[in-house]
Amino acid sequence: MKKTALFLGIIILNLSISGCLSEEIDDNTVESPEQYEWVDDGELVIVTYDVYGLTDEMISQFENESGYEVSMLKLDDAGSVLDHLLQHKGLQIADLAIGLDNTYLQTAIDNNVFWEHTAVLNNISESALMPYDGPFAAPFDQGYMCLNYDTSVVDGENYTIPESLWDLTNEEWKGKVAIPSPETSSPGRAFMTATTDYFSHDDDNQTDWTDWWTAMSANEVIITTGWSEAYETHYTGGYGEWTDGYVGDAHVVVSYCHSPGVESWYNENWTKSAALDLPRAAFHQVEYASAIEGGNLGAASAFIEYLLSPEVNSKMPIENSMYSVLEGVDLPEENGYRYHSIIPQQTAMVNSTTIANSMETWLEQWNTAMVDA
Repeated sequence: MKKTALFLGIIILNLSISGCLSEEIDDNTVESPEQYEWVDDGELVIVTYDVYGLTDEMISQFENESGYEVSMLKLDDAGSVLDHLLQHKGLQIADLAIGLDNTYLQTAIDNNVFWEHTAVLNNISESALMPYDGPFAAPFDQGYMCLNYDTSVVDGENYTIPESLWDLTNEEWKGKVAIPSPETSSPGRAFMTATTDYFSHDDDNQTDWTDWWTAMSANEVIITTGWSEAYETHYTGGYGEWTDGYVGDAHVVVSYCHSPGVESWYNENWTKSAALDLPRAAFHQVEYASAIEGGNLGAASAFIEYLLSPEVNSKMPIENSMYSVLEGVDLPEENGYRYHSIIPQQTAMVNSTTIANSMETWLEQWNTAMVDA
């Protein structure tokens, strides 16, 4: 794969190799059992967003153990990763994609931008394999997306704890709810997907999910470009109040159902945030690593296997603030991490194929709903 010249016009984070080659890598075209052909050039280029779990220490250890030199092309978010893969189809400059979730994955698979990886995967949990269990992607972390609320003000007196999504369209919640846009944010995309299922199973047969979004728009819902803006800038229940640019005008936000646990972990067993468990209003998000078509399949598969090793993946709750995908690995009990985290009783049930086939239409309908208020 001719990567060197193509890198000149792209800003990447280069991680220098810290170890010696465990064995000499043969820079010849090789053939896999799946009849793919690639050149093992001793390099692994990862296209991703700012996945916290990909630490310098983790990368260095992989380099030492494998002999591959790792570079990372870091983009804005999961949507940017998908756009990159589609734009470079047939002329990929990366070997491994990390960070597409189950609202993006099927679109990438349908567009034939991945190769079947050859990593040997062991002890992957059933929940992690539920959205996708196939050869084109391996899950590496998971979590549940839902509404979080600030218990210091949403206490039943100052603000009523919502018992349905419709409650958030009431006057008391005007301008007090922050949601990342589904057009630019994977959490926003996941939550919008959940609303399509939530409102197809509610008791009101006269309205649908777009009616709720129109009502939220009329109630001055805060739509942000991404999760960070919603959680750090607007949400009053999290760590945002200690960050620059904090506004603090939203008492409800779309985040992870274990975000209160993360808050507690870093605050020595204290948080004022809680997750709202409304049936079908939460979305099970799984993030994936995939070998890119035309890339170094050997290096990509080696890294996937490394990423899913017990030594590395068991650290996901701490390093990446997400659940591990390994069977029997849970959140830590220390500092209230597990205590303040919930797994929803009933998540939205929307499969990956439906998401891929419907997403473009959903986004168009969402846009229409937001301007119809």
